[in-house]
Amino acid sequence: MTLTILLIIAVAAGFYMAWNIGANDVANAFGTSVGSGALTIRQVVILAGIFEFSGAFLVGTNVADTIKGGIIATEPFSGSVELFGMGMLAALLAAAIWLNVATYFSQPVSTTHAIIGAVIGFGVVARGPGCVAWTKMGTIAASWVISPLAGGIIAYIVYKCIVRVVLNSRHPVYMARMAVPLGLSGVVCIVVLSVLYRGLPRLRLDLPLGVAAAIALPAAAAAYVACRAAIQIRTRNRRIRLAERYIVVERWFSRLQVVTGCYMAFAHGANDVANAVGPLAGCIQIFREHADTVATKTPVSPLLLAFGGVAIVVGLATYGTKVIEAVGRKITEVTPTRGFSAEFATASTVLVCSKMGLPISTTFVLVGAVMGVGIARGFAAIDLKVIRRIFASWLITIPISAALAAGIFMLLRLVLGT
Repeated sequence: MTLTILLIIAVAAGFYMAWNIGANDVANAFGTSVGSGALTIRQVVILAGIFEFSGAFLVGTNVADTIKGGIIATEPFSGSVELFGMGMLAALLAAAIWLNVATYFSQPVSTTHAIIGAVIGFGVVARGPGCVAWTKMGTIAASWVISPLAGGIIAYIVYKCIVRVVLNSRHPVYMARMAVPLGLSGVVCIVVLSVLYRGLPRLRLDLPLGVAAAIALPAAAAAYVACRAAIQIRTRNRRIRLAERYIVVERWFSRLQVVTGCYMAFAHGANDVANAVGPLAGCIQIFREHADTVATKTPVSPLLLAFGGVAIVVGLATYGTKVIEAVGRKITEVTPTRGFSAEFATASTVLVCSKMGLPISTTFVLVGAVMGVGIARGFAAIDLKVIRRIFASWLITIPISAALAAGIFMLLRLVLGT
């Protein structure tokens, strides 16, 4: 009876966690698109709903990490599997509560760091500090610097190039006819590489870099030719007035933003659904299937992926506007050219760093990229108060999640008498 109750609570906690991922993390994909005016909130909900769910259900991992990042050892729990299950339940609840609080205050935080902090919290209380792999915390802390810095540098360079080559040229529309297809080809190259090279496990795509590049580069070239032809056809007999030229350029770049945002939403659904369903799958294995050992890897059924995907979409639709507004409008003024620069920098940084095995956060990369675009316009273009609040929320995510998980874990043990 007790295990049944814990299972029901675990399922509810898993939904609550995935709901909060949708409410907080989906801003990574479409925040700048809303800020630039490329998409409305309603359009974002529709597009993100489609691509987040598709990513989660179609290509979400079928074997998830029970313990995110391998941050605690499982051996100390070998004789008390149910205690471990209670700990993972406490971690789910703690991470979800912190994400909920952060979203309420419009702070974009890392869901991965929240769940890692929560796991540390219950691990320390249950088996002492010795069960935590503290050396891995160094790489996690390094990501606080690497992620925003890498995203910011690339976004700064991309936007500066757009300004110099397109916006400050004597013929911005003419230059945009070359720059926009080039931008689309870059996005296509990133998408194809991310899918084919060490790609999506559920589709069993894991080609060598050379083979993946041999497919990605022709695909990018084809996208360039098709986009260039489409622009030529649409503008062949149209005379663009002098006052409209920058409006036209920004409109073209807004189309690129939509493409990049859809890709990021798909990738986010595929990757981050594991933050909710991984621990939940571990709880189900213990509370329903009565496993006698703690598994570091847990099978994830398609039904569970669909469950997580639906919860993410519901979270975005019901509570996602706060963080979208913060990322898209409050850090710096975003236009389609700036938004594309930030999204392209985020997508490329996440691709490179994830393939190198570096522990980065998409949230950190995007915020850094938006800052990079703002710095390209001068420091006065950035709202430093917003930045300070965001940085503070990053720093306290792990300790607060750990404290919450420790408290919930002790409460569960007290109530259940274990």
